Amino acid sequence: MNNRLLISLPLAALLALPALAQTTDSSSSTTPAAAPAATSTENATGKAPLAPPSREGFWGRVNPFARKNYVKRQTEPIRDRVNELDELTSANSRNIKDTDSRAQAGIKMASDKADAADQHAVDAGNKATMAQQSAQQVTARVQTVETVVGNIDQYKASNQTEILFRPGQTMLSKNAKDAIDTMAASVKGQRGYIIEVQGFSSGKAQSAITNSQKMAESVVRYLVLNHEIPVYRIYLVGMGNAPVATDDASAKPKRVSGGRVEISLLKNDLEQLSANTGAPAMDQAQQPK
Repeated sequence: MNNRLLISLPLAALLALPALAQTTDSSSSTTPAAAPAATSTENATGKAPLAPPSREGFWGRVNPFARKNYVKRQTEPIRDRVNELDELTSANSRNIKDTDSRAQAGIKMASDKADAADQHAVDAGNKATMAQQSAQQVTARVQTVETVVGNIDQYKASNQTEILFRPGQTMLSKNAKDAIDTMAASVKGQRGYIIEVQGFSSGKAQSAITNSQKMAESVVRYLVLNHEIPVYRIYLVGMGNAPVATDDASAKPKRVSGGRVEISLLKNDLEQLSANTGAPAMDQAQQPK
């Protein structure tokens, strides 16, 4: 009996040691740890880092006889922090995705605006080129107009027709009318021209002038009535028995025998101006009122 008692006492003491160590660790873990020194350490959760246990227990860092409640109490703060970190990581991922999507949208919007600005710049360049071309065309036309206006009273002989009359005749023959028709056809629908009609007649003094003027008037009358040439475009002169100039400057002028009418077609650059500016070649008498 005594032997059993002696054996059971040490065994009971041996079994009580783990429970005593567990209790000691539990009481030490419930005892608030000394406040750590104030630091400015920051972390992801915004909370102070977990303080290490002030004491390691009876068995040191490893308790071979730890129970579930002891392990739960030791690991619960760690699990809480891990869960917080998981939630914080998820929130950061969502924020990153949201920021990335907004950044992509902003980049696309900026790219679209840049493309639109480039297109506007190209359109503006094309319009500027067209404006420059139009300005050059206008400048060329203005120069042409200035040249024409400067030479508006400079008429050049374009065509000349001679009508012969027998002595004492003032009426037009068939050959004379055909010659006038050919000349008048060349000015149909044109402008910038005048027709000079000069009559010459043999004889002396006023009678020669009167006869030459009558022959010239018959030509003018035919042009106005048969070809509708405006009167203001025709200049009539009765030259009488005035000497006729020749191409040879050294030769003496010859006087006319019989009757003769010279029809000269004179033109300036107004027709050329009409062709350059695209205006229709219309006689003033034919323009609508």
